[in-house]
Amino acid sequence: MSAQVFHQAMGTLQSNRLLNNSGTHHELGNIRVQLIPKSFKLNIELSRNRNFRFGKKNFGIIQATASQTSVIESASSPSNHDTSDFKKKSNEAALILVRHGESLWNEKNLFTGCVDVPLTKKGVEEAIEAGKRISNIPVDMIYTSALIRAQMTAMLAMTQHRRRKVPIIMHNESEQARTWSQIFSEDTMKQSIPVVTAWQLNERMYGELQGLNKQETADRYGKEQVHVWRRSYDIPPPNGESLEMCAQRAVAYFKDQIEPQLQSGKNVMIAAHGNSLRSIIMYLDKLTSQEVISLELSTGIPMLYIFKEGKFIRRGSPAGPTEAGVYAYTRRLAQYRQKLDEMLH
Repeated sequence: MSAQVFHQAMGTLQSNRLLNNSGTHHELGNIRVQLIPKSFKLNIELSRNRNFRFGKKNFGIIQATASQTSVIESASSPSNHDTSDFKKKSNEAALILVRHGESLWNEKNLFTGCVDVPLTKKGVEEAIEAGKRISNIPVDMIYTSALIRAQMTAMLAMTQHRRRKVPIIMHNESEQARTWSQIFSEDTMKQSIPVVTAWQLNERMYGELQGLNKQETADRYGKEQVHVWRRSYDIPPPNGESLEMCAQRAVAYFKDQIEPQLQSGKNVMIAAHGNSLRSIIMYLDKLTSQEVISLELSTGIPMLYIFKEGKFIRRGSPAGPTEAGVYAYTRRLAQYRQKLDEMLH
């Protein structure tokens, strides 16, 4: 059933509050900071329904499933408070997944794996476009891999967000790194989003294939063998990782570090890689090993999940701000967008 749904689809500092504000100590997600006071190819098909309206006070909300799309209820205008006010009352959280934009080795058709390669110009544009698509989705915390292409994608995407909060990479590799990267303004911290980097979200390590041209590799080892290495679930390339091995580390990290943030109500974005994200989607959508190997993710296309009552609900790809039909929105996200409209106009 999961595979069928995939084929049918074309396709945390909290945003406004510190978790613990006691004295001069604050917690950014799992990070404790001291303040010193001055005193498939996965493309998502957008709904064709044009009854969705954005207005000052009322608009319909589109509810989409694999088989149908319908306008369900009208969202009343929330009161004029900070956007975090209604977040406290919600029992759901948004999870955004985005594969990094095109890298220089994607462009050259080379096996990249864990080699740290930056984005191309096209990749930069893809990251910016991804940011436009999620510009109305709340983001409290960002997780990326330890690789620059994923970090660039996250940072560039957030330049487009309407809340204009600044993503800041948290350096916890040593006591000195933590000390030197302290923020001494509470107001500045409130306008920041912590970015946590984790090697566990890195791309699958391709071993002796890294740096090789994919066509030349097929010529050397045989097309069928290379296909087995790339598309099997549990067969690794020479001295590399299988998808299964990648999934073990990526999913374990997600369960241990990211899922608790969602359970606490934080909205999370993950900018990572094709195979680490496939692994996480396998967990979220309960795919089999056979279903996940046929899953392809486009570069720079955000995917939205809603975490509610302990379950992950895939909503598709958030639409850009100019789209009339919005596939991804829930009542809460529509209210968040309306609140942004009121704050920024």
